[in-house]
Amino acid sequence: MRKLLHSNLSRRLNQTLAAAAAPKSTAETLALFASSAAPPRHHHLLLRRFHSWRPPSHHRGRLRPPTGTLGFLSGTILFNRAGAAAAAARSAVRRSSAWQEIRSLLVSLQRRSGAGHLFSSIRRSWTYWIQSPDGVVQFLIGTNIAVFFLWRIADPLFMRKHFMISLDNFRSGRLHTLLTSAFSHSDLDHLVTNMIGLYFFGLNIANRFGPQFLLKLYLAGALTGSVFFLVHKAFLVPPKASYRGWDDSRVPALGASAAVNAIILLEVFLFPTRLVYLYFVVPVPAMLVGALLIGSDLWRIKTGQGHVSGSAHLGGAFVAALAWARIKKGWF
Repeated sequence: MRKLLHSNLSRRLNQTLAAAAAPKSTAETLALFASSAAPPRHHHLLLRRFHSWRPPSHHRGRLRPPTGTLGFLSGTILFNRAGAAAAAARSAVRRSSAWQEIRSLLVSLQRRSGAGHLFSSIRRSWTYWIQSPDGVVQFLIGTNIAVFFLWRIADPLFMRKHFMISLDNFRSGRLHTLLTSAFSHSDLDHLVTNMIGLYFFGLNIANRFGPQFLLKLYLAGALTGSVFFLVHKAFLVPPKASYRGWDDSRVPALGASAAVNAIILLEVFLFPTRLVYLYFVVPVPAMLVGALLIGSDLWRIKTGQGHVSGSAHLGGAFVAALAWARIKKGWF
């Protein structure tokens, strides 16, 4: 039985090979390959897959994953479309990122423009105040008045730390108190006295030498007065403090007296014979006023009496002497 089946298969194979070797027409060739391939009714699936991803309605229920040539073509098309979609997504992300960067840049420029406008406004206001004698005097007086009212509303501990000069503040690193203390007054009579001297003598100096000169003179007198005060407290007061039993070196100071003293004494050094009206009534020569101011400050340092810092006032007098010497030598 096995030999008979083997002979039948061999005979059919030989017939098929002989038929394939013999010349045939095109129709016969197509029929031969059609009999060995999938049925013709499946050929239209290939065309439809190129036009649509959805299979025909009568094949949806029994659709299997594509194999062979059809599966390769479908996989290639799917890969190409997926690649195109990914490229489009990356392009969209890049465009979105670019827009975000542009938007951030615009916002940054707007902020910088706003900050630049603010600084420009401050610069213009500052220039306005210091470009005239009246303006710089009003600026200095207004700043002193503002700090005076700040004493009424702010925390006293904050004001003592930031608007008074003392060895404790200096050792604590609050160096700004060297200047801020010169704009600080807690008593009204102290403020009024200093501002009267600043107004009358300051206007004379600013009209003669310019508003910027007056501003520099005020700041130099304030800074030097603070330094003289600290040196006096650090090196001269401790021996006396141990004798009294209390630490006078920790006593703070405030006020524009050193700065105003520099302005008044410069006027006195420049015009010693000019009459000055004490309390707006008594006319006396300017040199006499200068002698009284310097002599009283030396007496305060020697005796250590009173609540007025003679050392700070002498710092202002020292600045006035330097400014007078520079003016006389033509360095200004």
